[in-house]
Amino acid sequence: MDSRSNIYFFHKNNQETLDKLTPLVEDLKKHGFNIVEKADQANIVISFGGDGEFLQAVRKSGFRQNCVYLGITHSDESGLYCDFDIDNYDRMVNSMMTDNIEVREFPIIDVTINDQTSFQCLNDVTIRSTIIKTIEIDVLIDDQYFESFRGDGLVVSTPTGSTGYSKSTDGAVIDPKIPCFQVSEVASLNNNRYRTLGSSFILNEDRKLRLEVIQDGNDYPIVGLDNEAHPIQNIHSVSVELSDKRIKTVKLKDNSFWDRVQRTFL
Repeated sequence: MDSRSNIYFFHKNNQETLDKLTPLVEDLKKHGFNIVEKADQANIVISFGGDGEFLQAVRKSGFRQNCVYLGITHSDESGLYCDFDIDNYDRMVNSMMTDNIEVREFPIIDVTINDQTSFQCLNDVTIRSTIIKTIEIDVLIDDQYFESFRGDGLVVSTPTGSTGYSKSTDGAVIDPKIPCFQVSEVASLNNNRYRTLGSSFILNEDRKLRLEVIQDGNDYPIVGLDNEAHPIQNIHSVSVELSDKRIKTVKLKDNSFWDRVQRTFL
């Protein structure tokens, strides 16, 4: 990797974190890397703190297409987005100097709320009830009615996001090389009156999903974008498509997505 690379660190601003990062920062400087103060000045963005911090780094830096992202965890954590831990940062530095790394691309989804405000997600978008009452949502695929969902909510995840909230709702774990997104139910009602598919389903990259919230008193659902709750009120619709953009991340050559799935869950 180019020794003139500019690196931006995304992390919690507390003394304990700064103390842990100091040896790594000094080592990178010694090897010719530049540490910059703004994410838009960097061609490498490094997050420290696990998958949650990695998602925040991607979101706060604007899902940049002209840089690569790299994740570092604490010593006692594992991460699906993070290949390195702080206690073995020398392995990361050596890999960057010897090109023992690969750049992979993760799909993201485009989310539009009320046909007006657009966002992007690397992990998932969720829509859930905020009151003690089931939420009712009409589900449309390519503008054609598919079903009426009634339950606690719906999760729409990317392939990498399939290991998160989606998996806890019995969704499938999807290989990130497959360009698609998954829709999973959260506590759906299925009885003589209400009926849903009752399982997760996967949509191809050229599909368009539209979720229309039935205005029956549950008009202020929580919409989660990755690991952030969004404050828009009176939500009528959420539209989701697979983006043509990809997030570039750094991984070790001997540490595939499925290696990390095995290490995390098995």
